[in-house]
Amino acid sequence: MKDTVKYVIERILFIFLTAFIILSLTYILLQCLPLEPSGSSNVEQYNFWTRQVQLGFYNELGFSEYMAMDESHRPLCEIVELNNQTFYFYPKPIMERYFAWLGNVFTRWDWGTSTSSIGFNQDVMSILMTKLPYSMKLNIISIFVSVPIGLGLGILAALKKNTWVDGLISTVIMIFISVPSFVLISFLLIWFRTIPGFPTQWPSDSQAAASPLLAVQAYIIPVLALSFGSICSFARYTRAELTEVMSSEFLLLARTKGLTKGQSVVRHALRNSLVPIVPMIISQFIGILSGSMVLEQIYGIPGIGSLFVDGITNKDYPVVMVDMAIYTLIGLFATLIVDLSYGIVDPRIRMGARK
Repeated sequence: MKDTVKYVIERILFIFLTAFIILSLTYILLQCLPLEPSGSSNVEQYNFWTRQVQLGFYNELGFSEYMAMDESHRPLCEIVELNNQTFYFYPKPIMERYFAWLGNVFTRWDWGTSTSSIGFNQDVMSILMTKLPYSMKLNIISIFVSVPIGLGLGILAALKKNTWVDGLISTVIMIFISVPSFVLISFLLIWFRTIPGFPTQWPSDSQAAASPLLAVQAYIIPVLALSFGSICSFARYTRAELTEVMSSEFLLLARTKGLTKGQSVVRHALRNSLVPIVPMIISQFIGILSGSMVLEQIYGIPGIGSLFVDGITNKDYPVVMVDMAIYTLIGLFATLIVDLSYGIVDPRIRMGARK
């Protein structure tokens, strides 16, 4: 037990160290790109640059300081005219901005403000928190749909090995596992469009609140698009693992002791075949979360996947950073959960044990 606790603590520390390095490099590289705020009025522009000064990223200069500046540096200065006054904002060196960003994150959990129409001059963490529930709910529902169906098809194919049932399931698996999710959702959109009244675009919050049926129907297309690939992966791995276990010597011994085929499969074969499959379920969740970026964009789902794409498209680097942080932490913690799940499925496996 002590070895396991020590192992978990060491892994968590390593996760935060890895995330720190990844996000630091990402931030520094993004800061090499020019900031392009999208505020339409001078008031919005002034408020935005004043906020950058408060965050420690820019300095506000006076006219004399601006005139004394080297001419090669003047193009980097942001000039805003407001109420017959001219304000000058000059960026601090990249490393100063980096340390200011670290201080804001660790002391105030302030990841900066949006620079585009996504939410101009709004806190990017609050923007992400409004988007996160959509993506998490969609992906959790997809996992709950794909796991039982995938495992069930895999078990059926293994029990009916080398029959027409096995051949049919294997053929369908190979077809759907080769089709990208964005192609599948495009096909589903075309097919469901023939059904009168069926939503082919994600409804707004007001529309979903007014019609609970519409809110439920809205999940059908994206869940199907995300689930087909996972179902095929689960079915393929379950069939392979279960087929291998069923031909092992210990299972033949169980049959000779009087157990029926069903009893030997349920009591022994399934448990041993699930050792590599259960961690795969967790990994598949991360894969779905990453793969839903394009899907959310196509179907109009206001999740963190579409937020990430919008952030890149609109050059909204603070939004990209906070979205990157979420994906990085989820991915790194998923690897820890995957490792620990081995010990849950098979108690003989002890994480962190010396022998």
